[in-house]
Amino acid sequence: MRILAALADPTRQRIVELLAGREMAAGEIASHFILSRAAVSQHLQQLLEVGLVTVRIAGQRRIYSFDPSGFHELESWLERCRKLAAGNPGEPTIV
Repeated sequence: MRILAALADPTRQRIVELLAGREMAAGEIASHFILSRAAVSQHLQQLLEVGLVTVRIAGQRRIYSFDPSGFHELESWLERCRKLAAGNPGEPTIV
């Protein structure tokens, strides 16, 4: 699950939290960190790759938004774990 690797980084966690509140331009996101804009852009790219954020172009700005559907795979996995822990495996798990 690539989403767990992406969210293992505190900077990416904070970016997701910021975008969960509202969409933001890349520069505005970068202003919340003591990182270069290039470093923030790399974090945003990783979040894009796992589907946690989306981006749209507005003139020369890149506007990022949180995409909650990116959590679907993680939520499904957590639900399977909860069912296994409760003794109700539901569908068989493939190893």
